Order: sequence, then structure tokens, then C-alpha cells
Amino acid sequence: MINFRDFLNSFRFAIAGLKVVFKEEQSFRIQILIGTIVIFLMLAFHLTILEKSILFLLISAVLSLELINSQVERFLDIIEPRYHPKVERIKDISAAAVLIAVLGAIIVGIFIFSPYFLAFFY
Repeated sequence: MINFRDFLNSFRFAIAGLKVVFKEEQSFRIQILIGTIVIFLMLAFHLTILEKSILFLLISAVLSLELINSQVERFLDIIEPRYHPKVERIKDISAAAVLIAVLGAIIVGIFIFSPYFLAFFY
């Protein structure tokens, strides 16, 4: 049987986590801003449902990876509060995962939006 109180609490915890990351992580706020701009462009250019789905998936993937990256960094700061080269490498690898997702999202965004921008300006 489903315990709705526990279910609602899990949402509260998730929202609390989003508030923490939004308040403390500038890169997350920038990614939210860019995602919002992409959503407005999706509405302005009347993209197909497939194009919208791909863009929503990419926005979600980038934001999710940023959350995981923030989580890894915080965890490592607890485990090893002083500088350690191996901890630094792990943080760099975690950040690289976000970078790859962002670069992939940019490339796909260019593929999807370029015909609409070209049609708009020409």
C-alpha cells in the first residue's frame, strides 16, 4: 500500500535540494536560465513534438548531471576537506560529464533551431 505522507515528503526533500543548489550553484542558475530561453524559443518557433521532446530531454539531462556533479563535490568536500589531487581529479571528471552533456545539447540545439532561425531571417 502506498503511504502518501512519505510520498509527499519525498517531494518536499527534492524541492529543498533544488532550493539549495539554486541558491549555492551559479552554474545551475545559468543552466536554468538557458533552459528557460530554449523553452521560449520552442514556443516562438512552433517546433515539432519530436523536437520539443528532444530539447526537454536534453535540458533535463544537463540539469540532472549538474545536480549529480554538485552532490559529488559536496560529498568529496566532507570526505577530504583539505586539498587532495585525487579528489580534485574526481571533481574534474564529474564536471567533465556536465560539460559533455552541455556541448551535446548545444550541438543538437543548433541542428534543431538553425532551420527556424534561417527561415525567420530570410
